[in-house]
Amino acid sequence: MAAPSNDPHDLNCLTIAELEAIAHTRMDKQTRDYYNEGADSGSTLKENLSAYAKYRIRPRVLRDVSSIDPSVDIFGHTNSIPIGVAPTAMQCLAHSDGEKATARACRKMGVAMGLSSFATTTLEEVAEESGEVPNVLQLYLFEEREHSRKLIARAKKAGFKAVFLTVDTPFLGRRNMEIRNQFKLPPHFKIANFADDDEAAQEVAGHTGGDEAKRPSLPKRASSTAGYHDGKARVPPTGPITFHSHAANPTLSWDRDIAWLKKECEPEMQVWIKGVATGEDAALAVQHGVHGIVVSNHGGRQLNGALATLDALPEVVEAVAGRIPVHVDGGVRHGTDVFKALALGADFVWIGRPVLWGLAYKGQEGVELCLRLLGDEVRLCMGLAGVTKVEDIGKEYLVKIDKSGFVSKL
Repeated sequence: MAAPSNDPHDLNCLTIAELEAIAHTRMDKQTRDYYNEGADSGSTLKENLSAYAKYRIRPRVLRDVSSIDPSVDIFGHTNSIPIGVAPTAMQCLAHSDGEKATARACRKMGVAMGLSSFATTTLEEVAEESGEVPNVLQLYLFEEREHSRKLIARAKKAGFKAVFLTVDTPFLGRRNMEIRNQFKLPPHFKIANFADDDEAAQEVAGHTGGDEAKRPSLPKRASSTAGYHDGKARVPPTGPITFHSHAANPTLSWDRDIAWLKKECEPEMQVWIKGVATGEDAALAVQHGVHGIVVSNHGGRQLNGALATLDALPEVVEAVAGRIPVHVDGGVRHGTDVFKALALGADFVWIGRPVLWGLAYKGQEGVELCLRLLGDEVRLCMGLAGVTKVEDIGKEYLVKIDKSGFVSKL
């Protein structure tokens, strides 16, 4: 059983809300807006947070909670808490150590880590820093499959346990601050997992190698173009791989792409899909043999007006009926949020933005602080609710409050 944290409190930061406020001052505007923005008006982003307030906990008493175990098993690893670090892109924007600092923190805290395809650190470096803690690779399945094939092969070799295929980005959601800021990755950073492809594209374009003095008018970086349909056929993306040009893929389909991905990944890595929000798609995921589901709306960054992930969770859990694991992300800011998600049927909870805030605050130490705050809150919530094991948290511990203030059991 994981022991309660004996680390001294950081008196500057006792909650995730305070961590967010501190991070606000540590990030430049472009980074802050990129990490924190939702799509369009941001209503889904807000509802990811407010959905948790619709539920109240029904605590049980006189149950001997002197020994509380918040650990769970995930990918053959005993995770110290029912929380993992979700894959978030370009973490070097928050701190110079980026994903390496996050991996070191996860290793120290015994917590699984997801890595974005668009990380600013290679998956091999993250695997090395992670030690025995399991890693999962968030995957955008590109239209040009060879890019994805090479990335999957590298992840298998590095010991990643699963790929989380992002399925909610046939197109990129409209993020107005990102447009207004004309967000681009600063030139001193790179999308590390595709750096070799980028350099190859530069050479093809004539931008590296040879006598550069003979080509003074050429741009320093080859351009990238997003895919499109020309009215007759699909034209795939071109140029070096960037998020804005290559991440979205409107051609993905259940029958063709899940089978291909399973063939490329198995048996070394599991295939999960991330971005499911309906019972119908959950049933299809089971039908197509995926190993697990992450209920997600991309942190409210894709379809504005979509269901909050906590609101979508019960429908997905019911459709899956225990046949594969169901995880959830989005809007978690306190240990009681984790408890509520578990009570509604999630097997595990992933957190994203709070980790970035911790990273911006103090690098590895800040990520550890984030995980410690949430872990301590989960443990305390379990004890006060009368539960000693995560597996015993069920919907009988919740009631739902409607808009009129009426309480109903689940």
